[in-house]
Amino acid sequence: MTRPLRLHKFLAQCGIASRRKAEELIASGQVSVDGEVVREMGTSIVPGRNVVTCGGIPVTESEPLVYYLLNKPKGYVTTLSDPQNRPIVTSLIKDCQARLFPVGRLDFDTEGALILTNDGDLAQKIQHPSHETRKTYEARIKGRPTREKLTSLERGIMLDGRMTSPSRVTVLGGHADHTLVSITIHEGRKHQVKKMFAAIGHPVVSLRRTAYGRLELGNLPTGSYRRLYPVDLKKLFL
Repeated sequence: MTRPLRLHKFLAQCGIASRRKAEELIASGQVSVDGEVVREMGTSIVPGRNVVTCGGIPVTESEPLVYYLLNKPKGYVTTLSDPQNRPIVTSLIKDCQARLFPVGRLDFDTEGALILTNDGDLAQKIQHPSHETRKTYEARIKGRPTREKLTSLERGIMLDGRMTSPSRVTVLGGHADHTLVSITIHEGRKHQVKKMFAAIGHPVVSLRRTAYGRLELGNLPTGSYRRLYPVDLKKLFL
């Protein structure tokens, strides 16, 4: 006998979205069970017995799990739809029939490494603070920050009423009015890197994510992607 399953977990296992995003879909009234819109987070269903739809489309189980690393270009949104009709990142994956979603987000004007998958459990693991998945960025910032300012970022600064976790910052180069730095963090606050550098008086001019853990973007061209395999996924948590 099939055991009941929380609705948001069922949606994640079926590749609709991460568990967090699935909760947002439920709260916004986009999910129905047996023809009735459900908004309660604690709702459970029995797979194969209850009919679940998302956005009016039936949700089915057992879609093969797939994983891609995309070098996201600027000018794409990391959502599954956009009211402003801006291009979405999933449209860049041309040879996959699975219902992919991005793991986490990159701003419209930020480029670089982005994982797309239909594995809600992996997405949850990557984004959950307890796993402390490291994310590395290259930021071009205004001015020439002092070592003291960069050390303050490494130790943690107050942002939006709470301290950031320790980070690692390395100067890669620069000119008279700009500096190129690498920063590694494991939190996922909205606009975190931009806010951190703005807080020390050196706003970000451009931003590019280069790695998750030890899974590096490498020389993957902008707008291109590659399939990920178990050996790649292990690098996420190293």
